[in-house]
Amino acid sequence: MQHVLIDACGWVACMDAQLNVQADMEALLGPCTWVLLPSVERELRRLSIERGKKKPLLLDLLQSRALHHPVEESGHADDDLFACAQSNNWATLTVDTHLKHRLYEANLRVLEVRQNNHMHLVDSL
Repeated sequence: MQHVLIDACGWVACMDAQLNVQADMEALLGPCTWVLLPSVERELRRLSIERGKKKPLLLDLLQSRALHHPVEESGHADDDLFACAQSNNWATLTVDTHLKHRLYEANLRVLEVRQNNHMHLVDSL
C-alpha cells in the first residue's frame, strides 16, 4: 500500500477543486494511506481560520483519515515533507513549485492538482 504525504497547499487545491481525494488518489496509485505531519497540520489549521466557513478545508476528514506521522521537525513543513518522503520513499500531494522541484530531483513521486480540476501523478524525471 502506497503512503501519500499531504502538503497543506496540495490539500487546499483539492478542496478548492472539489476533488474526491480518496477516489482520485486510488485511481492513480491504488489503495493508499494518507500521512499528515504535525507541521502540515498546524499550517492547515492556520489556513482554515484565515479562510473561515466560506471555503471549508474538511480538516476533520483529513485528520480522521490520515496516519499522524511524528517526525523530527526542522521548522519548515516543506523540509519535513521532503525528509519524510525521501527516507520512506513516499509520494507527496503538493502544488508547491519549489517542493515539487526538490521531490522531482530526488526521483520521488508527486501528486499534483492540474488546471484546478484533476489530480495528476508525476512518477519521476
